[in-house]
Amino acid sequence: MVVWAGTAHGADTPPSPPKTAKATFAGGCFWCMQAAFEGLPGVVSTTVGYTGGTTKDPSYEEVGSGDTGHVEAIQVEYDPDKVRYEALLDVFWLNVDPTDSSGQFCDRGTQYRSAIFYHDEEQKRLAEKSKAEIAKELKVVDPIVTAIVPASAFYRAEEYHQDFYRKNPLRYREYSKGCGRDGRRAEVWGRAPAH
Repeated sequence: MVVWAGTAHGADTPPSPPKTAKATFAGGCFWCMQAAFEGLPGVVSTTVGYTGGTTKDPSYEEVGSGDTGHVEAIQVEYDPDKVRYEALLDVFWLNVDPTDSSGQFCDRGTQYRSAIFYHDEEQKRLAEKSKAEIAKELKVVDPIVTAIVPASAFYRAEEYHQDFYRKNPLRYREYSKGCGRDGRRAEVWGRAPAH
């Protein structure tokens, strides 16, 4: 029998696991979005996958066809006591071109559109507030087209897509640089994020 004596939780009560929450974002290529969020203080884990469409358990090829309604997305599990949802929204916005309705950077098609998928009414409120605030920071005149929609079923992508930037660093760097992400983000925001 395990005794938890001496803890703040009492003699017989095991410590509670940290409370976590989920945030889901679509910002074009999910490899790049995962690289942006991993390692942030308070982020417990990140998973790339597909969401927003109607096809159940789609494959990468199916989503890539543009016929499923899904987008490439990232689901972030985070500890709200260590990182606020607003901080995650800041990372999201600085890693997308919110004025592009046809994809993101060199990736074209509906499967690459940007979106925030909220998990509760508070996330919705904060996402809409942040959208209004970042509109004042844009260095371009185009309107923001990023959708803010309810979270739906999230399907984990194939294993080779998980942490792609770590597993294939050379290929990832070539893709990221060749896609023009940093240049366009600098145009949109006046600076490119460090991630």
